[in-house]
Amino acid sequence: MDMELKKAFTEMQVNKIETTKKIRILDVQIDTLKKQKQRFELTSKEVDNLQGNAKVYAAVGRMFVTSTTDEIKTDLKQKQEKVEKVVESCDKSKTVLIQNLQDQEKSLRELVDTKKKESK
Repeated sequence: MDMELKKAFTEMQVNKIETTKKIRILDVQIDTLKKQKQRFELTSKEVDNLQGNAKVYAAVGRMFVTSTTDEIKTDLKQKQEKVEKVVESCDKSKTVLIQNLQDQEKSLRELVDTKKKESK
């Protein structure tokens, strides 16, 4: 086997392993963020069901502070938007990683094809 091909195969193998790990990490992050978003949505629905004069408390560190339902709603909405942005960012990163991996596989196939043509 040609040394250039051998080197390309080993680099491809290492890169594929690293990329697969990164994709798995991104998948876990995306799942976690989606669950967090669902919790925010559920909490927001429950706050909507409260009467206007109900006492609500916001968690600040290890204590709770009296707050209004409107403040809680806006805070939850901001958190949801932030989570959505992070999910979009993770999705874009995942897409880029997959595309890079496919490009590398394509270039490796082209290298193998050129080596086959040269040997004939």
